[in-house]
Amino acid sequence: MANITAGMVKELRERTGLGMMDCKRALTEAEGDMDKAIDDLRKASGIKAAKKASRVAAEGVVLTKIAEDGNYGVVIEVNSETDFAARDDNFLNFAQQALELAYSNSEADVAALLDAGLEDARSILVQKIGENCNVRRVERLQFTDQNAGIVESYVHSNNRIAVLISVTGGDEALARDVAMHIAAVNPLVVRAEDVPEEEIAKETEIYSAQARESGKPEEIIEKMISGRLRKFVAEVSLLEQPFVKDLDVTVGKVLKDAGASVVQFVRFEVGEGIEKEEIDFADEVAAQVKGS
Repeated sequence: MANITAGMVKELRERTGLGMMDCKRALTEAEGDMDKAIDDLRKASGIKAAKKASRVAAEGVVLTKIAEDGNYGVVIEVNSETDFAARDDNFLNFAQQALELAYSNSEADVAALLDAGLEDARSILVQKIGENCNVRRVERLQFTDQNAGIVESYVHSNNRIAVLISVTGGDEALARDVAMHIAAVNPLVVRAEDVPEEEIAKETEIYSAQARESGKPEEIIEKMISGRLRKFVAEVSLLEQPFVKDLDVTVGKVLKDAGASVVQFVRFEVGEGIEKEEIDFADEVAAQVKGS
């Protein structure tokens, strides 16, 4: 007979939300097999999936799909806890399913996609691979007039960075080249005038503090601040950046020469903005031993 520890019962309670006696009984009947106990409890109590939300899902993939006529595209991020799981066929199939559903439901946000049947698939995936998985975000670009412009995408080879871009003028190759540039350089906005005022204010405060430490006269300090701000704006504005395929010209010049203009872009990088908890392996093992 398997040794059912208090730590195992605690974990099952946290993952299912069920009572201690129900969890202990399920583990006993499953001879200590946590996954079997969860499956048995799901059948008996109707819970959809074991909870794993406390474990941060900051790995995963980003995927895109573009309409054949080139006027509509979607980009989606689907997360897992580990890079290993992100390469699992079950996870990748789920991510593709999420992409197709987002593509066909052009107005749906993440919550609506989950309600449209994706939540059941997600719950099954969580049980199968033993990791928390989430559909984190989805964005779309579209020209309502089919001939108004081009929507194109670029996905980095490891599916960790994806860019969706809408362009008027030019062709698919140019749009894809600019999308590749965005993936590599990560601009904040298309044009200098698009930089948010709060970003300007934040950088101004930083540069002011740095400049005043120099002890220079106020008129020199003001020139230092304005110079650094101009440099900052150029660095974060797509059209002002040196083009990755020819650093002697800006992206703006490349577009102008082709008679093209960027309307909008969306750049997703897996896990960006997620605070991932770093756990020392030795500490994790010690905590598990203590819990058991």
